[in-house]
Amino acid sequence: MPRHPLNFANIDEYVGQELGVSEWILVDQDRIDRFTECTGDCQWIHVDAGRAEREGPCGGAIAPGYLTLAMLAPGAFEVFLWPARVREVINYGLDCVRLLSPVRAGSRVRTRIELIGVKRRADGRILVSTWNTVEIESETRPALVAQAMLLLGE
Repeated sequence: MPRHPLNFANIDEYVGQELGVSEWILVDQDRIDRFTECTGDCQWIHVDAGRAEREGPCGGAIAPGYLTLAMLAPGAFEVFLWPARVREVINYGLDCVRLLSPVRAGSRVRTRIELIGVKRRADGRILVSTWNTVEIESETRPALVAQAMLLLGE
């Protein structure tokens, strides 16, 4: 592992390594409700906790998959973008996303991030690929795994 802090100039040295794990984020019913209001994904399994407890397969309300996917952004900022003092970040896309376990309302999640690729571009930007695992507190199976790509500028 490199002996100096990750930054824009030395990010290549971190390929193949875990960059870190974010702090836990609470996915409570209020966060779920606000997300579903923004996206229009107002299925009862997300927004009607009583019905979800009575009729749902998970014993209560669950977060939409896209809300779980959205947890990648705060994790990336916390784990490596802010510490590396990256000034410009553009979401470049996803190559692989698998939703493995539902996130129940009231659960806490965190993101584990590994740097899997770095490509320096002629325009001075860097295209990075990360492997992300969104973990659910006290559960062995992750909520989600995804390969994400970010275009970074200095």
